[in-house]
Amino acid sequence: MVQVHVFNNRGELVGPVESQKVVLSDEQWRERLTPEQFRVLRSSGTERPFCGVLLDNKTPGVYACVGCGLPLFSSDAKFHSGTGWPSFFQPIAPGNVAERADRSHGMTRVEINCARCDGHLGHVFDDGPRPTGLRYCLNSESLKFTPSEQLASLADPLAERAASHSSNRSDSSASSIPSLATAVLAGGCFWCTEAAFEQLDGVNDVTSGYAGGTKETADYDSVCSGRTGHAEAIRVTYDPARISYDRLLDVFFDAHDPTQLNRQGNDVGTQYRSAIFYADDEQKQAAEAMIKQLNESGRFPSPIVTTLEPLVEFFPAEGYHQDYVRNNPLQPYVRAAAIPKACKVREKHPELIRKS
Repeated sequence: MVQVHVFNNRGELVGPVESQKVVLSDEQWRERLTPEQFRVLRSSGTERPFCGVLLDNKTPGVYACVGCGLPLFSSDAKFHSGTGWPSFFQPIAPGNVAERADRSHGMTRVEINCARCDGHLGHVFDDGPRPTGLRYCLNSESLKFTPSEQLASLADPLAERAASHSSNRSDSSASSIPSLATAVLAGGCFWCTEAAFEQLDGVNDVTSGYAGGTKETADYDSVCSGRTGHAEAIRVTYDPARISYDRLLDVFFDAHDPTQLNRQGNDVGTQYRSAIFYADDEQKQAAEAMIKQLNESGRFPSPIVTTLEPLVEFFPAEGYHQDYVRNNPLQPYVRAAAIPKACKVREKHPELIRKS
């Protein structure tokens, strides 16, 4: 038996609950898994770097064991490690991921396994970002991804045993999970703004996408028409204990020209507008105060035209747009527009730049 956290039918993580181990024969596992999943999960295999289907996935959600469905990691803890495998700085809950010494290949490493079925996930290293300093390096083939809006589909009958805790996740086992926040900002081409914010200490993830329009037109070709209502935007996932929303706004106003209406340089159209998509009244009031302060200070030669728009929904952009500057540093537009903006932020806010 193991003590784990599971999802209930409301999409809430509850526990710990006592669960039986999942023990199957190799034949039964082969019936349940694809050949590649079996090789990785049951034979401690490793997929080729930069080939996993979940490596560049930035959709909010949960990564569960492909063998037994136990939730393992949340997108809130996912970060770009550059190693070629999906990386996280902590599991979704203590106890769901087990560790053991791996002395294969003439070295000593720490292997990570699903606590319920002992499936091989990957390894954990001590070179990750704060707050844990750990890097859980996983194989995509070991994982099944479920978007946030579908978490109820992960409902486990064991959750009924934790009904008294189902209304919150503040039990002692889960309290160590830091509370992250998000900000959705638009400042011209999302390649540029993504690169500017990815370098900030306290920022866990930056996703390029679209905001301001509908799901039906949330694709690059449609947005480029300038008629969808969308703006090219970024969703910044950050730790408020390390960087505040106000400091993110400071960087935002330095990373682009907020006095240009529906354009940034040669990029022209409403899709390139300067906009802050606020999630609540607190974010709206903070943005209003910042704009008022900047206008009164005379920091910019013309009035700020940044719009404040309620965040209805954010739609992640196509995969090839994610981490575009990092993946295409020699592309002419990147060299001419994106990298200078990132460098400008580094010069103006050196105290906010991640040290490693």
